[in-house]
Amino acid sequence: MISGIDNNMGNLHRLSEAVTRSISPENKTGGKGMGGMAELDPANRTHAARDLGAGWKISPTVVIKGGDTHEAANIIGSGAVQHIWLTPTGKWRNLILRIYWDGQEHPSVECPIGDFFCSGWGKYARVSSLAVCVNPGSAFNCYWTMPFRKNCRITLENIAEEDAVVFYQIDYALAETPDDCAYFHARFGRTNPLPYKSVYTILDGVKGKGHYVGTYMAWGVHNNGWWGEGEIKFYIDGDTYPTICGTGTEDYFCGSYNFEDTDTHNYAPFGTPYSGFYIVTGNNMYEVQKRFGLYRWHITDPVRFDEDLRVTIQALGHREGGRLLPLQDDISSVAFWYQTLPSAPLPKIPDKDYMEVI
Repeated sequence: MISGIDNNMGNLHRLSEAVTRSISPENKTGGKGMGGMAELDPANRTHAARDLGAGWKISPTVVIKGGDTHEAANIIGSGAVQHIWLTPTGKWRNLILRIYWDGQEHPSVECPIGDFFCSGWGKYARVSSLAVCVNPGSAFNCYWTMPFRKNCRITLENIAEEDAVVFYQIDYALAETPDDCAYFHARFGRTNPLPYKSVYTILDGVKGKGHYVGTYMAWGVHNNGWWGEGEIKFYIDGDTYPTICGTGTEDYFCGSYNFEDTDTHNYAPFGTPYSGFYIVTGNNMYEVQKRFGLYRWHITDPVRFDEDLRVTIQALGHREGGRLLPLQDDISSVAFWYQTLPSAPLPKIPDKDYMEVI
């Protein structure tokens, strides 16, 4: 460790020249010695210690009016975001997170806040992993290290008609960023329903050098029976056929044999530091209209690319005669990766009505 921006248990004992800073509604610029100096916001007095004066939780939240965008951070200099915590009101797909690096005009991260934190179905479900934790009652935590060299800008857009109230804290370090540090990216997508015999695209259009580090999926099944026979495929640097081809959906997410508990003959949800199958709705294992939440972090096995990357997954289920059925499911995803700049613009996210969980 030279710069101190990439801390882990193996090097926490080593000193560095990095300085720690934190942005919240109580310290909107992250300035040294400026925490708790915020003044009372007349628009949001409900959660404030409005009778106690400065230093007494005068401005713990921001109110983002319907249709407005709030600039949560605008950090000048070199360093890395190390932790983001926030908890919003309203529907989680109506608050759009965007992150811009080093003055690039288009964002490198553009994602509904719920999906970015593995909560695409809009309801609390506990997540305990190395990269993302979701804790009671709706505490979203992100631990991806996000280096930058000139500037980090983070915004929250409220695409709902109603106001959103957000508590948040962005913890970061200011330090020299090593030359080999790439920039964090995240892309959201949803297809509902997936057209018959189509392949779901998790990521496409990536140009540059980098590595793929994670997949989150919110999967809603529109057929009875087992749904997870599809293969995930990684097309690396101009591949016609993929370099990496998985053996099944549950296999990619580090499970096996339908995620089934052989004693109860039902799904067996799980969550680990690197993978999870943690949302399962309903009681009967193979009934239509079940919803699932899954994550797979490539923290120890990143998928590296030099020029371009495309990631797809098939939606395949069982049908009579021992054959496989191309499914027409409701599938949402977030792809997480690091790459060099400039990066290609992300595809435009769907409109509010298309993203809505109904």
